[in-house]
Amino acid sequence: MTQTQRILVTGATGTVGRQIVAELLDRGHEVRALTRDAAKAAFPAGADVVEGDLTEPDGLGPALEGVTGLHLITFGGAAFSPLETGPRILELAKSAGVRRVTVLHGGGPTPLEDAVRADDAVDWTLLMPVEFMANALEWADGIVTSGEVREPFVDRLSAMVHEADIGAVAAVALTEEGHGGQEYVLTGPDVLTVGDKVKTLAAAVGREITLVELTEEQAVAQWRAAGLAEDVIGFLLTAYGDTPEVGRTVSGTVEKVTGRPARTFARWAAEHAGAFTGRS
Repeated sequence: MTQTQRILVTGATGTVGRQIVAELLDRGHEVRALTRDAAKAAFPAGADVVEGDLTEPDGLGPALEGVTGLHLITFGGAAFSPLETGPRILELAKSAGVRRVTVLHGGGPTPLEDAVRADDAVDWTLLMPVEFMANALEWADGIVTSGEVREPFVDRLSAMVHEADIGAVAAVALTEEGHGGQEYVLTGPDVLTVGDKVKTLAAAVGREITLVELTEEQAVAQWRAAGLAEDVIGFLLTAYGDTPEVGRTVSGTVEKVTGRPARTFARWAAEHAGAFTGRS
């Protein structure tokens, strides 16, 4: 067990941020969870909820006081725009005594990530997860209402990662030595097709789920009807139609860093079965 440390987690209400908060608390550390609206935030008991905005870093002083580790996201504000405030955030963090920084990769180059990479005064670790297992929640409504999953490119491969494993790797990197300057590609333990995922969900909920394969044109129409922006649709067509090797290759990083195997999609499905039965 490492000595108790105080860690500031930004993006704390997000899919990954919540997991980092929970993991750090489970490990006995003090956690400050940063949010733009504390009144709307709900965190596990023990978390110190503080308000702040990464787009206005000069207001972060109180949140950074006494902090030794800092988890950062690369987007901020109500519009989730790429943060341009990385240098100032790092300046304030170092002045406060922060020694370790983790950054959740934003899917491509970002100004904040560039600023962190260029700073040799802190031990930074880049977290580069592939597809989140939580993305399967997008299928919940269709499974509940019609027992169907409607997707294109159903043979595409994914080494999807449990969001709690991202949190576990972050917690280690933020509190232990030996992870500075590392870029960790985070995956689950298996490579799955869409059909594999659907079968796993069916087993978890105890009912048949039909996989309906869409053409590319049908998928685009479905995404537009759901309100997705054209750039997002373009990204999905590329990611699903020609998944990069990194997204379909098991890295083994979770086990190397945390000392235990990465969680399976079957485990994730069992944990979230209620979402696919209408009971949660």
